[in-house]
Amino acid sequence: MPALETQPARTTDSIAAIKGEDFGYTQARHLLLRAGFGGTDEQIRTLARWGPEKSVDHLVNYEKINADEAGANAFKKDIIRPLTREERLRVNKARKTGDEDTLAIYRSERQRRQREDRRQMRDIQRAWITRMIESPRPLEEKMTLFWHGHFATSFRGVEDSYHMYAQNRLFRGNAMGDFGSLLRGIIRDPAMLKYLNNNQNRKDSPNENLGRELLELFSLGEGHYTERDVKEAARTLTGFTFADNKFRFNQGQHDQGSKFVLGVSGNIDGNSLVSAILNQEACALFIVLKLYRFFVRDIPMDLSAIDTGSRKAILRLAQMFRLGNYEIRPVIRKLLLSRHFYDSVNIGSKIKSPCELLIGSARSLRVPVRDIGIVTEAMELMGQAVFLPPSVKGWDGGRSWINTSTMFVRQNTLIYLLTGVLPTRPLLLKDQGYFDALALVPSLNTPGDSDPSDEQIVRELAMVTLGQASDDVVDSVLAGARGELGEGAMRNNEVVVRALVMLTSMPEYQLC
Repeated sequence: MPALETQPARTTDSIAAIKGEDFGYTQARHLLLRAGFGGTDEQIRTLARWGPEKSVDHLVNYEKINADEAGANAFKKDIIRPLTREERLRVNKARKTGDEDTLAIYRSERQRRQREDRRQMRDIQRAWITRMIESPRPLEEKMTLFWHGHFATSFRGVEDSYHMYAQNRLFRGNAMGDFGSLLRGIIRDPAMLKYLNNNQNRKDSPNENLGRELLELFSLGEGHYTERDVKEAARTLTGFTFADNKFRFNQGQHDQGSKFVLGVSGNIDGNSLVSAILNQEACALFIVLKLYRFFVRDIPMDLSAIDTGSRKAILRLAQMFRLGNYEIRPVIRKLLLSRHFYDSVNIGSKIKSPCELLIGSARSLRVPVRDIGIVTEAMELMGQAVFLPPSVKGWDGGRSWINTSTMFVRQNTLIYLLTGVLPTRPLLLKDQGYFDALALVPSLNTPGDSDPSDEQIVRELAMVTLGQASDDVVDSVLAGARGELGEGAMRNNEVVVRALVMLTSMPEYQLC
């Protein structure tokens, strides 16, 4: 994806906390969009009243908020399982004797399990999307989504839904901990080991896939390691495999020889490899850059190609990250509180991912989800099927989210959420789930408020959907939604829904 054509000429480089008097509705809305998936007008106003520090701490210290936790037993863990000893003996005997009937039984059973596993993967997808919509801890899910895109692993290469589910729990459990723990976990994660073929990494024929991506995509970035480092990292990871659902270190397939990687020599093990990575200055900068692109603005990964203010802010955060033993939470808190984060060029500067668009709409507009299967399918058509990233690089994001085809799906899915009608399936019966659009209008739901005009109602809707309410937008939506109806039409729920359809179809709604 090309760099933005117009980098801002000047941004503040201050990572000092924004002052309370500078934190209002616009800043609170920005915080909820970036540190979660958006919020209702009431939630935005609550944060604006709380001020920056209380608001950020509420989001960042999410463990204090009670939430339902789906445990390790929420899904079947043995759909895809290794054969038992007895089964292996039976299959081996059938192969030797040419017993095709017995072999066919086992092939049929394997195919049945694969079909069941694909169904469970769809259930796991829907469960996570539902969790993102309903969770009272939005930043926890946003960080889980970040790590999923960073350590990108696809079910298509893993073919075990429970391993994908377990990896998702690994990301959530370490989402705001220390990065070293995540690295140590990912090189022992069955889904990652299978996806990057490390279960085939043996001392006599090292497989470099995990070693290479560990250095290039997961920790240091291009140009901060050598080909020798890749080969030595691969040797270090020989014998790292899994048995059923657990990591297993195969001592017999591990290269016991001395290694030299990233300036460290000796009989290096997996933990030593991670320590060597964390000792590289490039590591903290690389991860902070990725976090910055996710939370602040889509900038190039090349620091020399971005504006001075952003570069200085990133370098300061990277230094804090490294000196703080790679603890993630303090860096996220510092970023979300910083003046730089609320700089005007950063507000409304990012294109919403499909997750941010649909989950954000469900959370901020309180629309009924109606059919989570349709929402899941729409996200895939928009280019972001969770648990199915396109490659180990994850999703490109930014402008890659928007093209003629995806814009069509984006608009039609929003229409479906708002109205219950799916334009691409006109014969599908309308979903009768009622959407109380009038509940979104603060002045209609605040005791003691004066009777609002139609113009005021549209202006309030524009603020929560677009973050701004220019006269041109208000006049256009008012005319289109009200039609020939006169003053007072905006108290009709269907008319308000029409207004929301118009507002969510605007280019500004695609930004956060």
